[in-house]
Amino acid sequence: MTRPVITLLVLLAIAVPLSLLAGRVWIDPFAPLAPSALTILADLRLPRAALALVLGAGLGSAGAAMQGYLRNPLADPGLFGIAPGAALGAVLSFWTGMAAQPWALPVFALIGAAGAMALLALIAGRGGSVTLFTLAGMMIASLAGALMSLAISLSPTPFALSEIVTWLMGALADRSWHEVWIAAPLTLVGIGLLVAAGRALDALTLGEAAARSLGVSPGRLQALMIGGIGLTIGGGVAVAGIIGFVGLMVPHLLRPFTDGRPSRLIVPSALAGALLLLIADCLCRILPLAGGELRLGIALSLLGAPFFLVLLLRMRRELP
Repeated sequence: MTRPVITLLVLLAIAVPLSLLAGRVWIDPFAPLAPSALTILADLRLPRAALALVLGAGLGSAGAAMQGYLRNPLADPGLFGIAPGAALGAVLSFWTGMAAQPWALPVFALIGAAGAMALLALIAGRGGSVTLFTLAGMMIASLAGALMSLAISLSPTPFALSEIVTWLMGALADRSWHEVWIAAPLTLVGIGLLVAAGRALDALTLGEAAARSLGVSPGRLQALMIGGIGLTIGGGVAVAGIIGFVGLMVPHLLRPFTDGRPSRLIVPSALAGALLLLIADCLCRILPLAGGELRLGIALSLLGAPFFLVLLLRMRRELP
């Protein structure tokens, strides 16, 4: 294992127990566990921490793979249109009233992600052109955003409107093992597909023509990217809503500690994404707010937007 991986594993081993103790009700690790404290740990904080690790790992690995695929350090997984597609599916479950059923919300979201993946593959074709792939993703994201706005404006009840808006903010509050069992297998398979694409992504850094000469199949790489991004992002959106900027920030923070190859960045980015989401969710729990808990999606947007601005200013200074 590389040094960044070992360091991140150590940090996770420290952060996970601390996250279980922190919250509106702090748990003393040196005192005997009361039944209420045991319930809080087992039924509330432990599944929430597990979900933060799973979703953060998916977002981080997806961001690293996408930046390698597009050869653009400002690329974000939401650019592919898969996250907006999954969000559109979830919005439709609220709009139709089906979200009241236990499995309806994640199923609708996964259908939306799958639909976006299929449409992306259909438009981009088998040629595997990165430019066409990016433009197709942007078109799907724009279309899904427009349809979500339409669904919100035509919301049948104020309750449905409130649920849609609240869910789109993204959060891990009130999540249980049910959501973990939905997201974990999808995310693990997605990360596996992205890791499998690592060597092809390394070759792609030399350019599309050079990658082809080295035996990289653009169609196979495109399929791995669509499957990997779709499962990691779609699974996360299905259980927690839209959580942005993790896939943008994490690869940037880790790239100086690697040799710059995308294949060496995917696994460390998964671990760092898990750590970032775990810490951010813990802070959302303990911040004192009169209106309740700060939504995780809002917190990461408040953190990610200045980070994005700093990157833009740095790139502007590096331009001739």
